[in-house]
Amino acid sequence: MATLIVHTAGLLTTVQDRGRYGYQRYGMPVSGAMDTFSLELANLLVGNDPGKTCLEATITGPELEFTGATWLAISGADMDPHLNGQGIPMNTAIDARPGDRLGFRGLKSGCRSYIAFAGGIAVPPVMGSRSTYLRAGIGGFQGRALMPGDELPLGGSDHLSPFDQLSTDTVKRKPRVIKLPEGLIPEYKHEQTIRVISGPEAHYFEIAGLRSFLSAEYTVTARSDRMGYRLSGEPIKHKEDMTNIISAGISLGTVQVPGDGQPIILMADRQTSGGYARIANVITADLTLIAQMRPGDMIHFKETTMDMAQRHYIDRCNIFTGT
Repeated sequence: MATLIVHTAGLLTTVQDRGRYGYQRYGMPVSGAMDTFSLELANLLVGNDPGKTCLEATITGPELEFTGATWLAISGADMDPHLNGQGIPMNTAIDARPGDRLGFRGLKSGCRSYIAFAGGIAVPPVMGSRSTYLRAGIGGFQGRALMPGDELPLGGSDHLSPFDQLSTDTVKRKPRVIKLPEGLIPEYKHEQTIRVISGPEAHYFEIAGLRSFLSAEYTVTARSDRMGYRLSGEPIKHKEDMTNIISAGISLGTVQVPGDGQPIILMADRQTSGGYARIANVITADLTLIAQMRPGDMIHFKETTMDMAQRHYIDRCNIFTGT
């Protein structure tokens, strides 16, 4: 079985898939990839099911050595990847052979890269998922971020790894190019307009507070992480004595506003319930943009409707299916 040897781990590189569903009622967060769109795209490029296990690298990428042949593809943030020192394109399947080394020179755009391998990463599932949940130390590779010296097993993929039985001297290296539909890859900018639908406690806020939320500029702070993005900007005013609620369920992209008026966008490692008023929810189609933002980036919120949010999501799904 081919494996990945970790020579350097990057700032925060973890094993992730779509997440751990069906356990929130027991207090277990979903976790999974911050940017599921990029994870799914990378998997499809190497012939995997879209929810297969990938590596999620944050800000800086790892250096990996392959002990066997496979295909790899990188989507999401562009960290200037190279194989054996030669630059390789994003969003393209590339064959890797025994002894090859994958590395990254530095972040050019976005925040998180998703590195997929044909057959996925063969770590044991926990509660139906191989995603890493760092706060509990479960899933992924030993429940933690990767470290130098780790060796990860890769899953088998007969139809996409033709090099195992062939000499690397006789096989010409060639990208497995798949033409992606125009407009499929989002533009990762330092200033984004993020679409939201109204939250269940939007009426807990003053009209002036709602105006602030939809007109002011908010900055992603350094206190942001996989659990939530903490923003800084014009305070959003609650109505008197309406800061908190009886704890209620939290969905991906929920925008909470605590007593200080500074919004928090709940992300992959979010808690299962919370007691701050929920002013809005980021639409699914824009979660990939949020996941690729980093401290110092700017957000403008724009209200849309549930019908439009569903339309945007269907349109994105149709890009993958070609319908």
